[in-house]
Amino acid sequence: MSVLLPPRELIEPEPELKFRRRVPLRTAAVELWRARALLLTLAERDLRVRYKQAALGFAWAIVQPIVLLVAFTILFEHAAHINTHGVPYPLFSYLGLLPWTFFSETVSLGANSIIGDKALLNKVHFPREAFPLADTIVALTDLSMASIALLVLFGIERYLPRVTVYWVPVVIPIVLAFAIGVALVMSACMVYFRDVGQVLPIVLQIGLFASPVAYSFSVIPVRFQALYAIVNPLGPVIDSLRRTVLMGLPPRPVPLVVAALSASVYLVGGYKIFKRLELGFADVA
Repeated sequence: MSVLLPPRELIEPEPELKFRRRVPLRTAAVELWRARALLLTLAERDLRVRYKQAALGFAWAIVQPIVLLVAFTILFEHAAHINTHGVPYPLFSYLGLLPWTFFSETVSLGANSIIGDKALLNKVHFPREAFPLADTIVALTDLSMASIALLVLFGIERYLPRVTVYWVPVVIPIVLAFAIGVALVMSACMVYFRDVGQVLPIVLQIGLFASPVAYSFSVIPVRFQALYAIVNPLGPVIDSLRRTVLMGLPPRPVPLVVAALSASVYLVGGYKIFKRLELGFADVA
């Protein structure tokens, strides 16, 4: 006996409607909160897979920033004579590498998260943003491990953090919002345009040297610092961490405020773009 199926257009939306979907952010956030247990499960799974058969285990989270630290110390401290305002260069550069490495890892892992778990897209109903957010938790775990090396570095350099370190919890959410916003956009774009996977590593490599990781934020003229903060909120974040942790100075107010506003726009805008493109993930991935 034959079974009549409804026309295809009744099963799924028109292709052009996939890119016009509007989901209130509050509704999406509530749905994501309800799926928090699944989010943590995905993060735990990714961590287990990442370090399951690695001889060094979580110590690999320290390797990348340490290797870059050595390269920057040899290249910039001795050849370029970077002005660190009296701070030992290894501490100066490593404190810049920590937020950059977290951002780079969040974006890299998040960009591949949807296509990497495409087998789950049609099997379980849950917010698809859980995939890149789970990778953000992985990157946060790596950041916490890499921060241990910073404490060791303080001991090696015999240099103590300054009392203004209390600014750190104010600064960290900025890089977190920026990283999540970019990761959400990249993960959605990767589904539709696989070329993103080839271009993204190049962009991140350029971004490493375009950000004040190896050098001081003060090399950027004051009149351009606010504009720079709009494009790259990481600049004021790195500068604020150095000023508060290493120099005992408060953050530069204008660039930091602009960076906070810019990162918020990246986060909200990235989330909206992700939810608008989400409807076609299962068909395209």
